Amino acid sequence: MQALPLNDHRYDVGESPFWHAAQSAWYWVDIARKLICRQTAEGVYKQWQLPEMVACIAPDGAGGMIAGMHTGIFGVTLEDDGNVLLDKLAQPSGLQADQRFNDGRCDRQGRFWSGVMCLDMSLARADGKLYRYDAAGLSAPVVDGLIVQNGLAWSPDGKTMYLSDSHPASRLIWAFDYDIASGTPSRRRVFADLNRHRGRPDGAAMDVDGCYWSCANDAGCLLRFTPDGRLDRTIELPAKKPSMCAFGGDDLKTMIVTSISLGAPQGDAGAGLVWTLNPGVAGMPETPFVKN
Repeated sequence: MQALPLNDHRYDVGESPFWHAAQSAWYWVDIARKLICRQTAEGVYKQWQLPEMVACIAPDGAGGMIAGMHTGIFGVTLEDDGNVLLDKLAQPSGLQADQRFNDGRCDRQGRFWSGVMCLDMSLARADGKLYRYDAAGLSAPVVDGLIVQNGLAWSPDGKTMYLSDSHPASRLIWAFDYDIASGTPSRRRVFADLNRHRGRPDGAAMDVDGCYWSCANDAGCLLRFTPDGRLDRTIELPAKKPSMCAFGGDDLKTMIVTSISLGAPQGDAGAGLVWTLNPGVAGMPETPFVKN
């Protein structure tokens, strides 16, 4: 399985890739450099500078985006001239200056989910919380006690939600029963314990077989878990710190994997690059954000 770089740009903290089918383009962010990046299927690259850190993005049904950023959840409009229009939609009460949003995406019904974490991971503060944003506004914390919230994904039928904590002190992936009518997770249980495998469970993607693909940060590989939590595939990557993966292309059979260069080990030649590969299975499309 050969992974190839999408381009020659390196990112400090590449994250949150997704395939925009209407534009035939990949999007992703660099959290540390406050960038949203796009590359079309034809290879045309563009990036937008934001005024604060942007950790996760998802398309919306109106042609823009929704994003989890340093100070809250924003509506984002990217203009062709490089300008960015921001509309602050919500901010959790009690959000501290040294916290920011992290991993996020929409459920199968178009509700946006994201959680907050402490900027300094070394503090191992378990004050991270997961939130839902929809027509009713920002929810109260739905899950708390997280150190580094990550790995959000939903099964193809939307009835199982996945969530991870990628901090070295946790390294757990959980599954929840998910009420698709109300957007409520319940019956939390350990889905996969990466203390028994490799790396830390960073961002994730879901394939059409209902298998959960986890980026094993610090281990330089992708791990695919079957719906019953069994590890059935490992794909080695040319970067030690993969951060999130996504399926795309017209047939959703191409996978893109962002990676991190900050803190990467010396000699990690692939650090910070965005990688593409063909894992041999199609992925689930991302559902756009729907507020109403």
